[in-house]
Amino acid sequence: MAGTGDWQNGLCGCFNDIGLCIITYFVPCYTQGKNAEVVGESCLLCGLSLMVPLLNIYARVTTRGKIRDQRGIPGGCCHDFLLVIFCSLCTLVQEGQEVKAMGGQAVDNEKMERE
Repeated sequence: MAGTGDWQNGLCGCFNDIGLCIITYFVPCYTQGKNAEVVGESCLLCGLSLMVPLLNIYARVTTRGKIRDQRGIPGGCCHDFLLVIFCSLCTLVQEGQEVKAMGGQAVDNEKMERE
């Protein structure tokens, strides 16, 4: 997929999509799973990984890296790690917004599968 070179929304752009922000705040495993699903990982396993210490960090950094790679966004593993540790929910919302920009939001995919 062609890269854009930068994130669609900033790290503090949580309120650009208030619905996603609320869902992520109350059920972060759902957003993590749906983000991972778009980059080819298991929605269920990646969502559940947020409940396992250390595995949650690995899953988040890996998913963020894959989203960055697919979109051509500069960055690296260490930067992703620090963002996931110190701005966990903000990065999760940012990734969710990027997934929506990629056209891969799982809610939309489920509607298309039913039709």
